[in-house]
Amino acid sequence: MLKRFSISLEQDLLSSFDKLIREEGYTNRSEAIRDLIRNTMVQREWLDGDAETAGVAVLVYDHHRQELSQKLTDLQHKDHGFITSTLHIHLDEHNCLEVIVLQGKARKIQSIADSLISIKGVKHGRFISTTTGKDFL
Repeated sequence: MLKRFSISLEQDLLSSFDKLIREEGYTNRSEAIRDLIRNTMVQREWLDGDAETAGVAVLVYDHHRQELSQKLTDLQHKDHGFITSTLHIHLDEHNCLEVIVLQGKARKIQSIADSLISIKGVKHGRFISTTTGKDFL
C-alpha cells in the first residue's frame, strides 16, 4: 500500500533535485525519493557490520604477473563460503577483469574484498556494497 506524504523544500533545493532526477532518468520525484531512502537503509546495514549483505569486488589485473592469478584463486578458495560467483573476462592479451560476488556479514565480505583488491599486481579494484534485499519491499 502506498502512503502519500508531503515535504517542504527551498525552491533552489527543489530545482536542483528536479534537475538531478531528470539527468538520472527518473520519471517522477517519488521514485527518486524511494531510492534515496533505500540507499540510506543499505548504508545503515553496512554500518552495523553484522548484517547479512552482498557485494561485488571488481578487479583488473595483468594475468602474466607472476603468481598473481594463483594468489587470487587461493584467497577465493579460502573464503569460498562467502563467494557465490566469479566471472573472469579476458580484456586483451594481458589484462583480465574479474567480478567476484560475495554474500555474508558486512564486515567479513568487506574484509575479503579488501584482501583481493590489495594483492600486489591488481591494477584496479573496487568493491560495490549492496543489500540482500530481504528487508526491502
